[in-house]
Amino acid sequence: MAIDFREPQLRDRDLIDHYYRSVESKSCEDCFVNLYLWKHMYPTEFAIVDDMMVIRSLGEHHSYRFPKGPKENAKGVLEKMMEHAAGEGREFRMIVITPEEFAMLEEMFPGKFKIEYERDIADYVYEREKLASLSGKKYHGQKNHVNKFLRTYPDWQYEKITDDNVEECFQMALKWRDIQGYDDTVDAELHTELGVTMNELRLMKELHLTGGALRVNGEIVAFTIGEPLCSDTFVAHVEKARTDIEGAYTMIMQQFVLHEMDGFTYVNREDDTGDEGLRQAKEALHPAMMIQKGLVTMA
Repeated sequence: MAIDFREPQLRDRDLIDHYYRSVESKSCEDCFVNLYLWKHMYPTEFAIVDDMMVIRSLGEHHSYRFPKGPKENAKGVLEKMMEHAAGEGREFRMIVITPEEFAMLEEMFPGKFKIEYERDIADYVYEREKLASLSGKKYHGQKNHVNKFLRTYPDWQYEKITDDNVEECFQMALKWRDIQGYDDTVDAELHTELGVTMNELRLMKELHLTGGALRVNGEIVAFTIGEPLCSDTFVAHVEKARTDIEGAYTMIMQQFVLHEMDGFTYVNREDDTGDEGLRQAKEALHPAMMIQKGLVTMA
């Protein structure tokens, strides 16, 4: 079975997002921005098969994702995906599969597959109202960070990222790297992460992204960028703040939620990549749910 895969390009944004939006997924993988901007580190291809979008990740093991589109077409498309893998002499594997997707897979092909969930790639999803208010005992620490920020920097202001301040955000991202002490010339993952951040800033209009920035003493010290993920969930793709400005991370998170996520019930703040410090910080915000994702292979 031949499938005409090709690399996603910026011009494919509307087409690809059409299929992602059709499934109302809360997984951060299910949006064009992450597929397109991370393709150099995680090479991917896509194709349209029987009005479903099929995505294949390249690398040591070629792996597929669950097809997006009309559910009634899924079984036939999955069979074609398996034929495609067999035709290339490869094991059929699927990655970033959610429990809901695996349940559909099990219903269509009982006992044919098994799944192994990967904690490091699970998304943290929060209730918007709780991040906006930070009220109650559970958020006492975060509220203290905000209050100290307000006392220390009374001239602070929140502003949307626009053509007028985007260059300052570029410079702030470079300053963030320097403060952290990272050397992106030897750290490939950091280099890619900074590249993705810069491209999100550069392509905000083309990618239909929304950004917010925090200004202290006339200087931008934090920014964040995101977009609607589905009808009730907004995803924050990137969040950068100067660690020498105490409380900046909590403040930019709260302000972005307050100003840009009105009407949404949930906020997806993506995964923790297995970083212990990031995991503790995200767990401390008390997620309403975790979006588990795993590797599917033949049983």
